[in-house]
Amino acid sequence: MQSITIKGTKREIVGKKDTKALRNADKVPCVIYGKGNTLHFAADEKSFKKLVYTPNVYTAVIELDNGDKINAILQDIQFHPVTDRILHVDFYQLFDDKEVTMTIPVRLEGTAPGIIKGGALRFTNRKLRVKALPANLPDEILADVSGLDIGNKLFLKEIDSKNFTFLHPENMVVAQVRMSRNVAKVEDTEEEATEEAAAE
Repeated sequence: MQSITIKGTKREIVGKKDTKALRNADKVPCVIYGKGNTLHFAADEKSFKKLVYTPNVYTAVIELDNGDKINAILQDIQFHPVTDRILHVDFYQLFDDKEVTMTIPVRLEGTAPGIIKGGALRFTNRKLRVKALPANLPDEILADVSGLDIGNKLFLKEIDSKNFTFLHPENMVVAQVRMSRNVAKVEDTEEEATEEAAAE
């Protein structure tokens, strides 16, 4: 999985007064949770742009001013209810031998025959939660819809998950092709015309 570097400064004081001063300086107070350890630091608000305001997912490399580098994932983020400014960010430290849970975007590939016939594709679940070792976290999950005709569904169990585990039921529908209203109306009209011709 791709990563984004965030440069931060370790915080020694974590009171409300210090937190307010950080925000006034356009910095965001952050916490990294690890194996029994909690590390507080602050980073420029603009450094979170690529990590937060994107449909993609990334891991983060936290570079502290003392030279430490910590691999982590975004765990929680708090926004101001009015201005939408970032108020606080929680990270979870990554360990090579410990699985983590992340929400990964799904990308459809292939062309569904049902769409060519006039059906409508419903992309039911655009993101899926997975569990994996950090090295096996995917950037995206590929879902092949090339076998979907009108009325067919693509179930989670049909998607490759060799290096990670889905945290959803196997029978979850990821995408499906349904008959569009226009096609249904055309078929109804054709049936009515056939019935009227038979009656004559």
